Amino acid sequence: MPIIYLTPWRIDVAVRPGVPRVLPARAVARTVVQALAAAHAPSPASVGVILSDDGELTALNRSAMAKDGPTDVLSFPLLPPADFPPHAGQDPALRRRERRPAFVLPPGRRPHLGEIVVSVERSIEQADKGRGGQTGDVRWSAVEELRLLLTHGTLHLCGWDHRAPDEETAMRTLERRLLRA
Repeated sequence: MPIIYLTPWRIDVAVRPGVPRVLPARAVARTVVQALAAAHAPSPASVGVILSDDGELTALNRSAMAKDGPTDVLSFPLLPPADFPPHAGQDPALRRRERRPAFVLPPGRRPHLGEIVVSVERSIEQADKGRGGQTGDVRWSAVEELRLLLTHGTLHLCGWDHRAPDEETAMRTLERRLLRA
């Protein structure tokens, strides 16, 4: 598993056996770091990325989200949204929650923000069929789709969501800006 340090973050990239390598691990890490910086994530910190397939995402979707079928990306944040700066469209109730560390670390250790699991299989299929871009109507390469899913998953780690229309608009706008960079 490559461990990539892009100051001030550490990104651990794991690629499951048999999963196509659409993006080099360093490009995966750069995409995640770009989203962390845009979301003003605490630093230094670490994030885990697992590049997997539909089988694993189907099982995780069932166990973690109580939904049947595969999905393209799941995020498992370890810090509450209140530990991140507020952003456009965010539910103000999330800001009123007490801020407290999820766990105490020894001195000199960086907190782990969470894990992102992406189905590379699904990103390739969505790109090939022109069903990418989170809206399901964008035709672009599997690399661009994978970058979007990594960005999307990272923003979820940082307290962003798309349940409320205003926050969804803000999240989609930030994703597009980051993908153009």
